[in-house]
Amino acid sequence: MLVIRRRAGESFFVGEDVEIELLEIDSSQVKIGIRAPRTVVILRREVRSAQRANLSAARRDLPPSLATLVERLR
Repeated sequence: MLVIRRRAGESFFVGEDVEIELLEIDSSQVKIGIRAPRTVVILRREVRSAQRANLSAARRDLPPSLATLVERLR
């Protein structure tokens, strides 16, 4: 993991197209701004975890007949 120290108002780049700017820092929170192309997906960790769990559950709980239909449509 790369660790970078920044102050409020400073920024850094991830690759060529993504800029992360620290907008505000207080004792327990950091507010960041992200400038990125619309094609770049940005998700909070908890949203990504919930998304993966939902997809996994949906795949497990398909009735056999529906699973067969899904495979035929692919």
